[in-house]
Amino acid sequence: MRLRKLGNSGLEVSALGLGCMGMSFGYGQAADKKEMISLIRKAVELGVNFFDTAEVYGPFANEELVGEALAPFKNKMVIATKFGFAPNQEGRWSQLTSRPEHIKAAVEGSLKRLKVESIDLLYQHRVDPKVPIEEVAGAVKELIQAGKVKYFGLSEAGVKTIRRAHAVQPLAALQSEYSLWWREPEEEIIPTLEELGIGFVPFSPLGKGFLTGKMDEKTRFAPNDFRNVVPRFAADARNANLELVHQLEILAAAHRATPAQVALAWLLAQKPWIVPIPGTTKLHRLEENVESKFLRLSNSDLELIDHALSQLKIVGDRYPEASQKMIDR
Repeated sequence: MRLRKLGNSGLEVSALGLGCMGMSFGYGQAADKKEMISLIRKAVELGVNFFDTAEVYGPFANEELVGEALAPFKNKMVIATKFGFAPNQEGRWSQLTSRPEHIKAAVEGSLKRLKVESIDLLYQHRVDPKVPIEEVAGAVKELIQAGKVKYFGLSEAGVKTIRRAHAVQPLAALQSEYSLWWREPEEEIIPTLEELGIGFVPFSPLGKGFLTGKMDEKTRFAPNDFRNVVPRFAADARNANLELVHQLEILAAAHRATPAQVALAWLLAQKPWIVPIPGTTKLHRLEENVESKFLRLSNSDLELIDHALSQLKIVGDRYPEASQKMIDR
């Protein structure tokens, strides 16, 4: 697989990464650990060298899974993880916490679980409004100087926060949602990243599964699948948004590809420093996603997609209200 540089940082990763969250957290019952270890190692075989996790996924279970799976490839893979959450009084990991002492303690835990001496890419998971971003960036800068972290990133941060953090410790990447059904980053985020030389790592590049074409208004999720509370996944919203999938299916058929492959190829065509991280727990989906690297969309294809999207109105918010409040603007 071809490599891409995340902005001007010097960090080089495979053109597609693997988002590992869903293996342990978020989409219902955690998958079988042995099967997920095999899946992660298969991804390595297929040329993926960029893996995404976080301490809150589980919590802790996903980092432990990724650490065990990638232990045989020590120092050959790029592992990204995140800090920024802590348990609240009820024990739910929903409290934003980015105090410098918490960051340093979180990193020590991540190093052990990932079985590494240094974290390749460390993100602030969500911006903590109670802690100035300069203090956060300063704490990560100290960790970089100590050799415990190599590169710094933010997740779901707004333009002002990106600029302030970057002035203290240069950012290698921003991780935020970006896909054919969430294009808001094109307005301010992507131009800012390009100006500053920061890479972009889109999560949910397949719309949390919707853009695969395997979902409709009748699809039912496991009781503990977080999509049950996402407005965009309400049955009526899914039904309204199926027209986007139909448009993808038409273009996919013309290229003998799948809707998911078109969605990923579209992202890869936007900027050479964009690296999507689709997640999966299924081998055939992993192989399908990786094969998207062979799909080259022409300028006319891209114009056709833009025109089709301009005629559509995507229905539903991408997060429930409580999660929307955690998004930095």
